Amino acid sequence: MVDSQSTHDSAAGASSTPPVSEIELSRRDYRRKQQLKSVVTSLVSTIVLAIIVVTGLKMSPGWPRVKQTFFSPEYFVKSLPKTIDGLWLNLQVLVVAVIGVAIFATLIALVRTSKNPVMFPLRVLAALYTTVMRGIPMIVVLYLIGFGIPGLGLFGRINPAILGTIAVIMGYSAYVAEVLRAGFNDVHPSQRASARSLGLTAGQTTRMIVIPQALRKVAPALMNDFISMQKDVGLISVLGAVDAVRAAQIEVASSYNFTPYVVASLLFILMSVPFILLNDWYTARLRKRELSGGTV
Repeated sequence: MVDSQSTHDSAAGASSTPPVSEIELSRRDYRRKQQLKSVVTSLVSTIVLAIIVVTGLKMSPGWPRVKQTFFSPEYFVKSLPKTIDGLWLNLQVLVVAVIGVAIFATLIALVRTSKNPVMFPLRVLAALYTTVMRGIPMIVVLYLIGFGIPGLGLFGRINPAILGTIAVIMGYSAYVAEVLRAGFNDVHPSQRASARSLGLTAGQTTRMIVIPQALRKVAPALMNDFISMQKDVGLISVLGAVDAVRAAQIEVASSYNFTPYVVASLLFILMSVPFILLNDWYTARLRKRELSGGTV
């Protein structure tokens, strides 16, 4: 009876939370105070900066004219519906471009990391492609594709949105392929060797072992490329596609007021903010995981 009682007491003592020392309590209190101090300092500095900016704008001689030209409530409300309609085209182009870039860039990255001698000509072409496409400005790529392909006269009249989508895919595939290639090369060779020793084929090893690990490593860089692509889909307006930017241009041409450009900018910002926050969160998560020694 005594033995069972002592066993119960020892088990209860082992499961109970150990008492926190006075030193640890003082450390926690100090960290709370420092965190509160940082929040207050950030809030005060933000308010001071906002006051300085607002005061500087109001003191500028041309502020009333700039306010009416770029921040007119009347033209904001007037141009918002048509700009939103144009943004729908940007979203459609973005979805198709993301899928196309994911497929094309992955193929390029796999070709460039292949060690098979038979793939040598393709490796040279892939290296040449990524070098050339990363050196050409995106707007020039749009001009070359948007006006060059119709000039061949092989396909008849082509929708400018389709040509713009092809140009975006070709341009961003080079950037994303290099990011993926860096991720593939960063996977330790022992991972491949272990997979092959378990009986996986080369294709299965790449699909099940290499690609998942590489994507986890380069996810922040891929998110940055995706955010840049969101902005650059607005360049399809140079080909005549009536997207958000083109709709804003039409409104500006009819009113000589630049507020529609501000409307288009705000819509693109709203479209990008969720992915920017997701990228920041995932980057912080990866950093925390690395600092904790890789524990999940």
